[in-house]
Amino acid sequence: MIHPQYYAEQTKLEQMIQRKNRKSSFYNGIFDRYEDPVLTREHIPVTWKYDIDAETNPYFMERLGVNAVMNSGAIVLNGRFYLAARVEGADRKSFFAVAESETGVDGFRFWDYPVVLPDTCPEETNVYDMRLTKHEDGYIYGVFCSESKDSDDADLSAAVAQAGIVRTKDLKTWERLDNLKTLRSAQQRNVVLHPEFVDGKYAFYTRPMDGFIETGSGGGIGFGLCEDICHAVIDEEKIISRRVYHTLTEAKNGAGAVPIRGKKCWIHVAHGVRNTAAGLRYVLYLFGTDLKEPDKVIAKPSGVFLVPLGKERVGDVSNVVFTNGAVAKENGDVYIYYASSDTRMHVAVTTIDKLEDYLFGTPEDPLRSPDCVKQRCDLIKKNLRLLNQ
Repeated sequence: MIHPQYYAEQTKLEQMIQRKNRKSSFYNGIFDRYEDPVLTREHIPVTWKYDIDAETNPYFMERLGVNAVMNSGAIVLNGRFYLAARVEGADRKSFFAVAESETGVDGFRFWDYPVVLPDTCPEETNVYDMRLTKHEDGYIYGVFCSESKDSDDADLSAAVAQAGIVRTKDLKTWERLDNLKTLRSAQQRNVVLHPEFVDGKYAFYTRPMDGFIETGSGGGIGFGLCEDICHAVIDEEKIISRRVYHTLTEAKNGAGAVPIRGKKCWIHVAHGVRNTAAGLRYVLYLFGTDLKEPDKVIAKPSGVFLVPLGKERVGDVSNVVFTNGAVAKENGDVYIYYASSDTRMHVAVTTIDKLEDYLFGTPEDPLRSPDCVKQRCDLIKKNLRLLNQ
């Protein structure tokens, strides 16, 4: 017999999924924010959390709870939006689940079952933060963090992060490939596969690190090529977006969403991290690379692109925004999916034209306070001259 509380919980879920999401009053001319998150722990199907049998669960307790939904890869297929979300269970283990929407800003509904990855790495303890790349070779690739205990360190928190790789044609059946190997670093997180071949090879954006948390000698976002995606090995990583003192990338930075092909450049949405008295602060920033040479940065606008605001600043890991999914429609609309405070998913909507105007029209960071003041005074002077005409 189905417990009667199931129907009450299912009704709440349906009402939330069917709620229309509206643009917020936020304005910066670059993108539009939306009032409601697009995915939360409340979006999880009732059947994933509860045993709905009244006999075996008479009090209708959560048997397998969910703590958060965050850090989603994104893709558009046949006009519909799909997010490969990181779902963190109450047991702290993460898994992937596909949620589908017609609009891209609301109505996201999880499929009946989460993603079942081939279990080929017995030492792997956790997986998270999948980027979805629709590659020109015909496959959809998922590149994610594959985390294992560092067996050489007695510290229980010591871990090794590698880039796991899977591929699919339908987001349902997944083939597991070898984890990426980079000769420069045994630790790799925030790895992104470029959607096109570069010089006939598969191209990856990497983030070499000396440790699981600390970058050490890691200089920033790297770029490397490999011959065989099934046994991916990168011999050389070129740093293309460097960490810089007293900027948003001071502590570390990493590739975010799969780059979007624009009219003038490849559009990259990345994350930067700096240390504060309240802990690490994650924000998003943009840079552009050459369409023919995606390892060549040609646009570096100053400052942050998107920061946590209001309720977004509160969660499991507060004062954080993170992205690993953005998509562009054929009409040029761009949907950037970002998580706030490791807790929930949001969307910001813009266009390729706006992003490229931001990339090439926003001045670079001059890196010193006196020069920043001069930069701002020049802008004010220009504006006052126009106002006084």
